[in-house]
Amino acid sequence: MLIQPLSFYSLPQLVRALPVALDTLRYAMLLKGQHHLPKAGAIPPAPHVPSRALAGRHFSSTAHRAAATASIRSWHGSHSLRSSAFSPAASSSSPLPFSLLPLSASSGAAASSPLPHQHPAALLSRPAASSSLPWHPVRPGRRSLVTSAASAAGAGGGGGKRITQNQFTEKAWQAIVAAPEAAKEGGQQIVETEHLLRALLEQPGGLARRVLAKAGGNPSRLLERTDEFIRKQPKVSGDAAQVLGRNLESLVNRSMELQGRWGDQFVSVEHLLLALADDPRVGEALLKAEGLTRDKLEQAIKDVRGSNRVTDQDPEGKYEALSKYARDLTAAAREGKLDPVIGRDDEVRRTIQILSRRTKNNPVLIGEPGVGKTAVVEGLAQRIVAGDVPQALQGRTLMALDMGSLIAGAKYRGEFEDRLKAVIKEVTDSAGRIVLFIDEIHTIVGAGATGGAMDASNLLKPMLSRGELRCIGATTLDEYRKYIEKDPALERRFQQVYVDQPSVAQTVSILRGLRERYEVHHGVRISDSALVEAAVLSDRYIADRFLPDKAIDLVDEAAAQLKMEITSKPLALDEVDRKVLQLEMERLSLEKAASSDRAAAARLASLDGELGRLKEQQHVITEQWQAEKADMERVQDLKEEIERVGIEIAQAERDYDLNRAAELKYGTLHTLQSQLRAAEAALAARAAAGGNGAGAGGGSKLLKEEVTEADIAEIIAKWTGIPVSKLVQSERDKLLHLPEQLHRRVVGQDEAVQAVADAIQRSRAGLADPNRPIASFMFLGPTGVGKTELAKALAEFLFNSENAMVRLDMSEYMEKYSVSRLIGAPPGYVGYDEGGQLTEAVRRRPYAVILFDEVEKAHADVFNVLLQILDDGRVTDAQGRVVSFKNAIIILTSNLGSASILEMGSALESDPPAARSAIRNLVMAQVRTHFRPEFVNRIDEFIIFDPLGPQQIATIVRLQARRVAQRLAEKKIGLQMTDSAVQYLASTGYDPVYGARPVKRAVQRELETAIAKALLRGEFVEDDTIVVEADEVLGGLVLRHGPKLSEGGAAGEG
Repeated sequence: MLIQPLSFYSLPQLVRALPVALDTLRYAMLLKGQHHLPKAGAIPPAPHVPSRALAGRHFSSTAHRAAATASIRSWHGSHSLRSSAFSPAASSSSPLPFSLLPLSASSGAAASSPLPHQHPAALLSRPAASSSLPWHPVRPGRRSLVTSAASAAGAGGGGGKRITQNQFTEKAWQAIVAAPEAAKEGGQQIVETEHLLRALLEQPGGLARRVLAKAGGNPSRLLERTDEFIRKQPKVSGDAAQVLGRNLESLVNRSMELQGRWGDQFVSVEHLLLALADDPRVGEALLKAEGLTRDKLEQAIKDVRGSNRVTDQDPEGKYEALSKYARDLTAAAREGKLDPVIGRDDEVRRTIQILSRRTKNNPVLIGEPGVGKTAVVEGLAQRIVAGDVPQALQGRTLMALDMGSLIAGAKYRGEFEDRLKAVIKEVTDSAGRIVLFIDEIHTIVGAGATGGAMDASNLLKPMLSRGELRCIGATTLDEYRKYIEKDPALERRFQQVYVDQPSVAQTVSILRGLRERYEVHHGVRISDSALVEAAVLSDRYIADRFLPDKAIDLVDEAAAQLKMEITSKPLALDEVDRKVLQLEMERLSLEKAASSDRAAAARLASLDGELGRLKEQQHVITEQWQAEKADMERVQDLKEEIERVGIEIAQAERDYDLNRAAELKYGTLHTLQSQLRAAEAALAARAAAGGNGAGAGGGSKLLKEEVTEADIAEIIAKWTGIPVSKLVQSERDKLLHLPEQLHRRVVGQDEAVQAVADAIQRSRAGLADPNRPIASFMFLGPTGVGKTELAKALAEFLFNSENAMVRLDMSEYMEKYSVSRLIGAPPGYVGYDEGGQLTEAVRRRPYAVILFDEVEKAHADVFNVLLQILDDGRVTDAQGRVVSFKNAIIILTSNLGSASILEMGSALESDPPAARSAIRNLVMAQVRTHFRPEFVNRIDEFIIFDPLGPQQIATIVRLQARRVAQRLAEKKIGLQMTDSAVQYLASTGYDPVYGARPVKRAVQRELETAIAKALLRGEFVEDDTIVVEADEVLGGLVLRHGPKLSEGGAAGEG
């Protein structure tokens, strides 16, 4: 009997149920003078009581209620009652309305057999009732059919048993709990087997769908048929309590019998499925209609379960563990989903040799990231599929274990170990037919080891050494040393296979083998020159990654960029569209004013003509774009179809279906190849004709369908910032006039400027030594002569910003320990993970101007770090990473020899060649004294800066005044400097010892301060021009008004 909560019933139902409840409770209170309910079995049987009038009824009809009431009163009349008094406790408790819902008949009897005769009061259950009662209440809040058992035969009513969650697996119990919900959604009162089937089919990733699919059924279609079947069942309106159907009750009993027959400890989903196959209701109407017989289901269950038994409440997680946590590489190779593997024959043969051993047959592939470790395993899978392996590996299955999915979701202790043991059990039960591949095998060390549990490596060790488990691992050399070598017991179970980086020539071969796959994927052509360029440029300019991975990524991204351009609107069409939109908006504005404004009407007429021409051009370009894109899509579709047919041919040849292979090879494939040649010829003809001769305003082709070496160079430039693309004419002219560009900022110093310009020109022409930095200079000279300014000017020329320069003030590196700031702190020290200031900056921007300012102030040990940078263009940081300086310009500045330069500065005017030679000898003598010979010998050029003369100082004044004028121009105020003002500032700021820096201070003190005060007083406003003159009488500068800017006055320094 099920007792529902009071809120479950409507008011009419409560009124109808109340008399029966009162009669039953009154009898229970008065029986034998007791004031509590009798124990089960204490009431003698009453054969004359028609139990079917009570069992399974809601008493919703008058006949049912009358029959129940008559039965109880009849029983009352045949038994003497010892007491009719109510105890206070009894009288104070009000009876609750309830409904009697039988869940099952005797387990040994048929579902339709009548229940044993019992006294009506024995049908009343409550939470405190004995477990021997044949009924159990559904407590408020519980949403399941929680009880089912046999009614006790004869007197006493004992022998029933309660169905609890502990008897079922989690998935089976979830389905049983969800079945009443399915019935409720369908509007049915009786919960039957079709509702349970629907609950099983709706479990996400559940075992039922897997078994049904393996048995040849379609779970999705079966779910649709089940829903249709449920919709045809009778519906009940209102809030009537749900009743357990007899078919579902019998199904639960049969599933329990199957559990015992199969030797399982819990009722699982597969037991419910087999019981459903025998069900006369669902088995005939749904499963057999889908072609799912009991034999098929039983065979599918055996295939899924294997030798596993249900020993816990989550057995489904152990079924087909490999299919859930691993990927079948041989199946992927058979379906053509793996990229072709070019080369690596030695590594594959070594791997096969180790796998053929009797014990410790576990190779581990060790190599840098991106060199092709996983490709070796994929090559082995392709060889297994092709039969190109020794007998020991013929017909084997190669499974790639995914450690991430194995660990994901393992919330409770022991769950990860259960999954891994299930995987290992499947592999070992295969008797060597399965070879396991674990990529990033170092992750097994410590995996799953929480709270003292064993990690994956310790679970694998016994089987790895005995040869029961053949495993291939792959990891990097650093991870191998960090994790595997530290565990000698694990290391000895693996045999190392080193995978080296391929050469540039081998990389080109690999790219040629992959070209077709990438062409089909992106729908573009890839030229052979682009492949060669990708291998060469990636090897030269991308130093922190390895071949062939970086070259493949270059080709992939270049093809993706071209594909994006093809599918996007062409630039020519986009420009026309925007122009049309602009003119249409202008036309709408003119239409309102055309009726009253003659000029607006004339403009509207001309606008209509221009708009018509643009729309015609827009239509032509759009048609051309669509036609070119359709041709390319046609070629791509044919290539994809040819690839699919090629896979089918290979599969037919493996299956020795020679008729099918011949039909595909000489029929379908030949036809597709002919169509492809025709489509490519049409595409080439369109390209040769320049589209249709009318597009883009000159017959030019809108879309580009081939990746060239220029595209590869463009991607390299985006990745690294290194300009490796071919020089266009504008860039050539700019490089040829580089000295003039630098002289705009650097006054004088012709020798230094020319030396820097020569180095940049050699580099951009491709003639610089690729194994050294672009150039290394040491600038020597007094302070303020332009050493740092030249480095800033070079950075601005190369990167359009002087802030793009990497500047290191060597006065900050005066202590010995400060060397670690350049390349990073050693292991164990604070800041080890942060990297060095120099190495991190160059890793982020390989193409840079690196300025070591005031280098003579650094500690002598700093120069030891610079030795390999200057010679080999590389340095190893504290974390063992090699940082390339081969695309950097290294400039070191120093004040050594400044005194000698100043002393002999006057001789430069009388005898420049002799004076320069003497100055160089004096300065270089001091340089050799201060720096060690091995450091001096690695500098490309030592450039000595001359002291600045009065004429150069005047030029610097004009440069500084120009910067002031630019700031004033932002306020819409002009500035004009007279010659007298320039000479005044030059004479005021000239000091041969300190160079140009006093000039900057003089400009700031005399010019900027005077202008600032005048602006604050309001003497100059917008549109004014400030004219600066020197006051020869009083000294200083005088400001006066010049012509208005709007009247043609100077906007800048004049």
